[in-house]
Amino acid sequence: MGAYILRRLLLIIPTLFGIMVVNFTLTQFVPGGPIEQILAELEGEGDVFKSISGSGGDAGISDSSLDVGSKYIGARGLPPEAIAELERQFGFDKPPLERFFTMMWNYIRLDFGESYNHDQKVLDLVWEKLPVSISLGLWSTLIAYAISIPLGIKKAVSDGSRFDTFTSGIIIVAYALPGFLIAILLIVLFAGGSYWQIFPLRGLTSDNFDSLSLGGKVLDYFWHIALPTIAMSIASFAGLTLLTKNSFLDEVRKQYVVTARAKGLSESRVLYGHIFRNAMLIVISGFPALFLSVFLTGSVIIETIFSLDGLGRLGFEAAVKRDFALVFGTLFFFGLIGLIIGIISDLMYVYVDPRIDFESRGD
Repeated sequence: MGAYILRRLLLIIPTLFGIMVVNFTLTQFVPGGPIEQILAELEGEGDVFKSISGSGGDAGISDSSLDVGSKYIGARGLPPEAIAELERQFGFDKPPLERFFTMMWNYIRLDFGESYNHDQKVLDLVWEKLPVSISLGLWSTLIAYAISIPLGIKKAVSDGSRFDTFTSGIIIVAYALPGFLIAILLIVLFAGGSYWQIFPLRGLTSDNFDSLSLGGKVLDYFWHIALPTIAMSIASFAGLTLLTKNSFLDEVRKQYVVTARAKGLSESRVLYGHIFRNAMLIVISGFPALFLSVFLTGSVIIETIFSLDGLGRLGFEAAVKRDFALVFGTLFFFGLIGLIIGIISDLMYVYVDPRIDFESRGD
């Protein structure tokens, strides 16, 4: 197993390289890069050249208005020296291939550049925002599993009953509702929208968080995270519940279950001693996909609605503002987290069923 884990860890390197190649290539065809964003911000601000000098040094140009025929939309009125200075600051004066390998060399040295929009190192920004997104993703995934597994088992045991039919209707409705709609509904009902002011509307902690006791901090944290976590969990637990139920129903019909019952084992012993281990394999296999779905897609919407300063919201804003250094940095960490979770999923396979041996696959 150790050799398999080592191979998987080593495969992270070429996989991340491939991810960055694709992302870097795509950004070369996206209109409105960081220079375009700066030119749009400077448009109509009067002292354009002073703003340029303040963002990265004195370009050494006079306050004149020349039409340079630049390739950048919105560059009319800027002399070529100003455009050249902006290109130099962002590295666009070099060929794309050279820029890419320079970026990867810097990544090897853990230098992810600096966000021009936040005027802060990308690595510092990621470490600052990452705990919020991971916290939301983990709690939502754990809650989804905590609800789905017992509910799915109960539905499988009572297949076709009124309980099964009633809960299936609820699950279908929950699965059909998008996460952002559930979030808005929760805000309207419980965050002072139109009814009750029970939970806070924004942020992960209160303003007086530092002055609270340890118990007060824990309660304050869960008080703030309750609605975002519920909004992210509802859609996730719906599909997972049906997956658990169908997995158990498939195992119930197999011969080893008939044999176990014929030996006189109790129903609970058959269910949790034999069926559970085999049925849970397919459920566990969905853990990485569920976590990544919550972490990558759900977090962007939920963090925005509840004003949570997480990595998903940071990456979305970076993409909108064409902050390429921050875009590449967040995509790198998203990819790295996804690959590591895949390895953890394999380890969970072995923990649930020791008969699985990835070592013998030679892959």
